[in-house]
Amino acid sequence: MPAVDDSELRQCAARAAGGDSAALERALASVSDLVYRLALRMLWNPEDAQDAAQEALIKIMTRIGSYRGEAAFTTWAYRVAANHILSFRKSRVEQQNLTFGAYGEELEEGLAAPDTTRPDAGLLAEEVKLGCTLGMLQCLDRDHRLAYVLTDVFDLPSADAAFICGITPAALRKRASRARGKLREFVGVHCGLVTTSAKCRCDRRVTAALRTGRVRPSHLSFAPRLDPEDAVGEMEHLHDLASLMRSHPDYETPQAVTEAIQTVIESGRYTILE
Repeated sequence: MPAVDDSELRQCAARAAGGDSAALERALASVSDLVYRLALRMLWNPEDAQDAAQEALIKIMTRIGSYRGEAAFTTWAYRVAANHILSFRKSRVEQQNLTFGAYGEELEEGLAAPDTTRPDAGLLAEEVKLGCTLGMLQCLDRDHRLAYVLTDVFDLPSADAAFICGITPAALRKRASRARGKLREFVGVHCGLVTTSAKCRCDRRVTAALRTGRVRPSHLSFAPRLDPEDAVGEMEHLHDLASLMRSHPDYETPQAVTEAIQTVIESGRYTILE
């Protein structure tokens, strides 16, 4: 939906706290995509992210009465969502307990020449790239992952990111810096998009990803429906960690989540907490 300025969102939140269901719907719609994008970066798996986002939006809905304007509404909503995601069950990828060392070894196994005869070769390489960058984030613990995503991926001011994380701006900057350093070290050794001497290239990982089921051509998890040539061209413009990590499409909230939230609002069976 179109961006809504903060003053309007504050008014929506106040009306929603007073029982205005239309205002509540508008307030939630303004942050739902942001919440889902955060959940996806934190949890990797789209199904886990969908569950976490839906639960987080329910919490934002029921706690909107406690919003006192202490930050922009979207910042406050991020904080509610982040607190929920930090305590959410381990995602399917987190259960593998990934480390940078083990992940680097996995990336270099099974590298093969790209199959240029496939019409979807570029799109599959894009799927590998997007999944891989999310995999790198899983090698960080949740606190460092959150700090990095908020500051370097979402480009939020450190004061806002600190509010979301519930720590001081100085502590936030240290946490994000540690995460950034680990990720830079990793891509400096392993990622051919950033370091030309690195062995791993997205198109060389496609064969292994197809074999292990990490990538399913009929059900892509992350790649936008781009023309294959556009997907390849996008990769050619990546030169550093920041551009690599920000190269994801603007994921939208899954329709199932939107419908579930709408059903709850229309039912009237919820309580706004003060």
